[in-house]
Amino acid sequence: QVQLVESGGGLVQAGGSLRLSCAASGRTFSMYHMGWFRQAPGKEREFVAAITRFGVITYYADSVKGRFTISRDNAKGTLYLQMNSLKPEDTAVYYCAASSRTAQSMGPPRYEVDFWGQGTQVTVSS
Repeated sequence: QVQLVESGGGLVQAGGSLRLSCAASGRTFSMYHMGWFRQAPGKEREFVAAITRFGVITYYADSVKGRFTISRDNAKGTLYLQMNSLKPEDTAVYYCAASSRTAQSMGPPRYEVDFWGQGTQVTVSS
């Protein structure tokens, strides 16, 4: 089992940047593919990005491609999400997730996740 704790959320103006972090503890971080999801008020949780165990391959939702970058530091047991050119529609609670299966299957249509963090709020003002 792995425990996930997100940080780095906050309030930012449209066009600004934020970097989210997810600290993992428990089992070896590099055993898991990792991902970010988000949930806006009144909407279902949606896939944002995923990264393979050693960071070789990344996957992104079309809505964030070219603006967000997912990365990981296995030595530090930490996952990151660099968010640039933020838009008001990026406002949501952002969740870190871990999967023992594949990074690709964390996204649509399978959404296979084994562990979730508690989430961090990101608010983008217009």
